[in-house]
Amino acid sequence: MASTVLIVTALEDVTADRVVDVLNEREVPVVRVDPADIGPDLRFGFRLGEDDSSWDGRLLTPSREVDVREVAAVYYRRPTPYTNAFEHLPRQQRDFASAEARHGLGGVLNTLRGVVYVNHPHAVARADFKPAQLQRFALLGLRVPPTLITNEVNAARKFAAEHRRVVYKPFRGLPRGDDGHTGAIWTQRVEPESFDETLAVTAHLFQAEIPKRSDVRVTVVGHQVFAQRITAPDGALDWRRGDWDELSHSPIAVPATIKAALHAYLESFGLVFGCFDFALTGDGDDPEDWWAIECNPNGQWGWLPDAAHITEAFADVMITDDRKEMASHDDAHRS
Repeated sequence: MASTVLIVTALEDVTADRVVDVLNEREVPVVRVDPADIGPDLRFGFRLGEDDSSWDGRLLTPSREVDVREVAAVYYRRPTPYTNAFEHLPRQQRDFASAEARHGLGGVLNTLRGVVYVNHPHAVARADFKPAQLQRFALLGLRVPPTLITNEVNAARKFAAEHRRVVYKPFRGLPRGDDGHTGAIWTQRVEPESFDETLAVTAHLFQAEIPKRSDVRVTVVGHQVFAQRITAPDGALDWRRGDWDELSHSPIAVPATIKAALHAYLESFGLVFGCFDFALTGDGDDPEDWWAIECNPNGQWGWLPDAAHITEAFADVMITDDRKEMASHDDAHRS
């Protein structure tokens, strides 16, 4: 029976390190690879025969070797982009080589049958769009802040007039600049007087500001749910922009109806894991206090106080019988 866990991520990934440590403690075979190492440090050969419906072959790194038919679960964390392996090439060659690597090596790694993916990259791609997230939240009965997506100045002004206090948030984080560094645009209040025709340049996401008392990060791994109330000492609109060491964390019970909606959300996208963010307008006992903000299908959780328990949950999903049910569902979902 297949038993190896394949962890696909960059070399420096402390979150993945946690999972590796727990799997090692449980004596589960683990192989860690970064697809961008393709070359002498990552070699492979895969075959599909006349009578086979699954890929056969091996992945080899300087320290590990694995038969892909021995892989029972894939933890798809944060691999280095394929393009990084070919940055030294002229643009056309770089783009060609990275596309070939992604479609060849990635194409096999993404189609291993009977394997639990946490999460499958195709599922992450589907669930990574905020408009899809917000619509799914609403369909599942969760409260969602009134939202406008527009590049039209009059629509933005009208929305701001209707809701008075309005916030702007980006759809994605900032890409790397020419200096190689990334940045962030935090959720921020906006004034309608600042709207002008430059809005037409691209899409913008505006929401009515929720009068929250705190935030909640809910991490769902398989059937397990972990929730932490987060309070910023200065009552910041976006708790991520300050000193994380100054944040106050406390466990909070998630109402049953919210839990059910979160499991249904993951199921609908074919996900096994997700990090959900909520704005909380009360003490949390009433589901009406919970306002769904977003779900990161590949979110960070290593910094949370219950990270040790979350780590164990990841190991549980990848080595228990629950994975058989999830793999069967995921194969059907991808077919």
